Amino acid sequence: MSGNVYDELKERGFVAQVSDEGAVRKILGEGQATFYVGFDSTATSLHAGSLVPIMAMVHIQRAGHRAIAVVGSGTTMVGDPSGKTEMRQMLDEATIRAQGQAIHIQLARYLHFDGKNAIAVDNADWLLPLNYVAFLRDIGRHFSVNRMLAAEAYKLRLEKGLSFIEFNYQLLQAYDYLTLFRKYGCTLQMGGDDQWGNILAGVDLIRRVDGGAAEALTFPLLTTASGAKMGKTAQGAVWLDATLFSPYDFYQYWVNCDDRDVGRFLRIFTLLPLDEVRRLESLKDSGINEAKRVLAYEATKITHGEVDAENARKAAAAVFGKVISGQGTIEAKSSFTGDAAVLPTTAVPRARLEAGISPAELFTEVGLTPSRREAKRLVEQGGLYVNDERIDTAERLLNVKDLGPDGGMLLQAGKKKFHRVVAG
Repeated sequence: MSGNVYDELKERGFVAQVSDEGAVRKILGEGQATFYVGFDSTATSLHAGSLVPIMAMVHIQRAGHRAIAVVGSGTTMVGDPSGKTEMRQMLDEATIRAQGQAIHIQLARYLHFDGKNAIAVDNADWLLPLNYVAFLRDIGRHFSVNRMLAAEAYKLRLEKGLSFIEFNYQLLQAYDYLTLFRKYGCTLQMGGDDQWGNILAGVDLIRRVDGGAAEALTFPLLTTASGAKMGKTAQGAVWLDATLFSPYDFYQYWVNCDDRDVGRFLRIFTLLPLDEVRRLESLKDSGINEAKRVLAYEATKITHGEVDAENARKAAAAVFGKVISGQGTIEAKSSFTGDAAVLPTTAVPRARLEAGISPAELFTEVGLTPSRREAKRLVEQGGLYVNDERIDTAERLLNVKDLGPDGGMLLQAGKKKFHRVVAG
């Protein structure tokens, strides 16, 4: 392994396409380079799939280069058609700005914006004040409609219908790159592989307008070994915000990954040295569980911190009745045996508990089942429990009588999913 971080990115599986491999290796091997990744403000939180670009940024920043995270409040006003079969919902500016600020705060946990080694900017600052006619004359004239329509992002949408506002997205993203090239000397833009055409448009714009040299690198769009989209569960997205997806559930997402994904996920979603990754991915049979626990702990630590990662690990050990010692792990029954305080917990108004809540309603509300229909199906199959007792009928109401001495009620769906409810 050479000292160039580009080689590490390749070995870890971050590189899908690159405009000029020699040029990118040179950019990342000589002095401090400036690179950027954009994150549109489409929600209040990023999700586990967003960790692919985030982790790549962390690796490059740790190699001494300067990261620019672009919060895309401006481009979100238009909506990126890439990878979408239908037009995105149009949000008002106040909502987009608020979501952008939340994403900025979230990114700061990984990149530690100090103005020197990491910078956060919002493209609304230069996109929203644009004079449209002047923009078309100065920037739009450099774009070929024929070439744009040939791009995968637009070809997919042409079948369903592509709005004119979305057609402008590539121009705006290219203008972002030109702006960052001029202001910060940014010469490398990175993004998901569905952004390849948009990024190359920025490379071309910099060449045409300023005669400058800039490069593009994309990451693979990850799916799990089962074919599911990375960062998705039956309950929805694996959010990076602890209030939307608890650290315990985040830990469980990784520890329950497919055996075939462990090595790949260790390379991409942890900062472990590659020698250690190779050791872990070589483990067989029951040793794979050790690799999964390391993956889950390291990924949770990066996103939620060491304390929450340790609590999640302890909760997982308690949930599955496992005693971890220097000699290994001893399996026990699949029931909760530890401190319930480390479990994800939801406070429910006491008045609602006094009135009684159906299992279908409560299990769905706390996220243990994706729908009331699924909860009822699990009741019929004997798969829902309260305080280690099977719920035999969907008509049974959960109420204050189910609260234990510690003031909590333990809900269980299947063998692996637990949640604690307390009276609020």
